[in-house]
Amino acid sequence: MTKLVSLFLCAAVCLSAASPKVNTPQAGMDAERLAKIPARMKEFVEKGTIAGAVTLVARHGAIASLEAVGYTDLDHKKPMRTDAIFQIHSMTKPVTATGIMLLMEEGKLALNDPVEKYLPEFRGLWVIESQDGKTRTLRHPARAVTIRDLLTHTSGMGLNPPPGIAELHGTLDKTLAEAVAIYSQQPLEFEPGSKWQYSNLGMATAGRIVEVLSGMPYEKFLEARIFRPLGMKDSYIYPPKEKYDRIPSAYILKNGKTEKYFSDALGEGAMKYRQGAKYPLPEGGIYTTASDIAAFYQMMLNGGTLNGVRLLSRATVEVMTSVHTGDLTTNGPGMGYGLGWSVVRDAAGTLPLTPVGTFGHGGRYGTYGFVDPKNDLVGVFMIQREGGSEERLAFMEMAEAAVE
Repeated sequence: MTKLVSLFLCAAVCLSAASPKVNTPQAGMDAERLAKIPARMKEFVEKGTIAGAVTLVARHGAIASLEAVGYTDLDHKKPMRTDAIFQIHSMTKPVTATGIMLLMEEGKLALNDPVEKYLPEFRGLWVIESQDGKTRTLRHPARAVTIRDLLTHTSGMGLNPPPGIAELHGTLDKTLAEAVAIYSQQPLEFEPGSKWQYSNLGMATAGRIVEVLSGMPYEKFLEARIFRPLGMKDSYIYPPKEKYDRIPSAYILKNGKTEKYFSDALGEGAMKYRQGAKYPLPEGGIYTTASDIAAFYQMMLNGGTLNGVRLLSRATVEVMTSVHTGDLTTNGPGMGYGLGWSVVRDAAGTLPLTPVGTFGHGGRYGTYGFVDPKNDLVGVFMIQREGGSEERLAFMEMAEAAVE
């Protein structure tokens, strides 16, 4: 009996190395309701809308549920594992924002600093005043784009790479410095701070500022300053070959069924594993597991600390997760935007049962993570399928409904 207890304790300690501490009973959660989450995900697998999923729910710093259902690859019926390594795409954005905040805490930048202070190529920007057919009228903006604008998607910069390098997100054949230099020569689409528009280019620019002020490549900075301190041992921009077999196949939904996403270079195309890539995608480049990204979220929920390591100050976490976009229309009813985070602003944003103040982010292949400070809750939803997700909404509702 003593030996059995010792083995159980060892397993718990090993699992806690890169994730919130495992606990029994289930962290103030209703076990019966939690058990319905993987059952519901299996129904989606059987319906054919997803190949497989990994879900994680943590409360009070302990993992209450970590489940894998379905398959990493439908052709070979390879079972999904809880340690599968997913492309989380735009869930990368809060991590990039965290890089900026680490440098801010070191006094190397201020959030209201103009971007041109660190990236001179942004001097002399233009903004589109009017556009008629092929004719554009340009003028200089009333003020410069700031770092805060980049992190709140209010810079006026475009969504994706401009003509000439429009294929960059598939080829990844430019360095971050080269790409951002090109972004800087595009006219802004509106006055900085006047509107909200989701901008991959803005977040890439933030990643470039991280490189310039740290003196490190973006991916090396993330490894040294975020992944390693938080014990995120399966998180990468460029995953190693020995872990390729843990990366699920990417799918797209067509006629109500999943099929492999060969038409996307980052899906089942040439850049799936980023071999030969130069561009690190600060707007969407991270590969990670449910447990690893939960560790990052737990750090935020804890006010900047995890397992005795303080990554951010509590004040910084509060600033990042406050709404900075006022009454601007952002990414959905009842939602606002913080510094790299989408934030539930009012009752209209609480329909998935997430209270006001809940913050999170999604990714292009259906992944999503959220932090609910009111209920001391973390939720992580991992699939690899392009587009919006009925499955994600079901997970969020069920996770919140399981809170005791």
